[in-house]
Amino acid sequence: MSTNKLKTITLTLFALLLVVQGNAQTIVKASDIMEALKRGEDVSYSNATIEGVLDFTFMEEKLPELPTKRRWWRDGGDNTVNESIESKVSFVNCTFKDAVIAYYRDRRTEYTFTADFERDVRFENCIFSRDAMFKYSNFEGEAIFAGSTFEEETTFKYAEFENRADFSKTVFDEDAMFKYTKFRDGANFNAARFERSLDMKYTKVRGNLNVKDMEVRWDIITKYAEVNGRSFSRYLLDN
Repeated sequence: MSTNKLKTITLTLFALLLVVQGNAQTIVKASDIMEALKRGEDVSYSNATIEGVLDFTFMEEKLPELPTKRRWWRDGGDNTVNESIESKVSFVNCTFKDAVIAYYRDRRTEYTFTADFERDVRFENCIFSRDAMFKYSNFEGEAIFAGSTFEEETTFKYAEFENRADFSKTVFDEDAMFKYTKFRDGANFNAARFERSLDMKYTKVRGNLNVKDMEVRWDIITKYAEVNGRSFSRYLLDN
């Protein structure tokens, strides 16, 4: 074999190796992310696959220390346990192999676990392979979910977005729940695609609502939904 031909083969194999390495995703344990959050550290990942349930509520750690159902009813306590995430959270081009939880209702103890986010949250161009639960979450900073795909159950019911909420170019394979959700600084659903139904009943939007090129395959439920004090239907007609 000639020297030039050998060099060509070597360079080709090297180029292929670089492509494979560039496309490969780093494997990250959800437990490592949760440990960083407990230490108050910002978390930022790109081109990573997250394995294990990412639980922003830290439910499993809290349950053993909570009073039994009989005690909290007797003492007039509350069955809602809230976690406040003080770190910035950023995931870009990541795949979540297991559930992402900021809400969980434990049927055995009847406790409800929720998580709020005090700073910016970014899930951009991500894939949620399992449930993505953000019911009751309060997002105080920007909340960016642009370009992400939700393959299983997802809910933002009762969630509140204090700043910009970006769901542009998202894909929801199952029913999308935004019932009772509050957007206080606009909401961007530009080119979002809903393969089943979109429930925005009682949703309230203040600021700009961008639904250009949004597609909903089944039903879109907007009963009692308001945009800047007007009905959702009136807003669509006027815009």
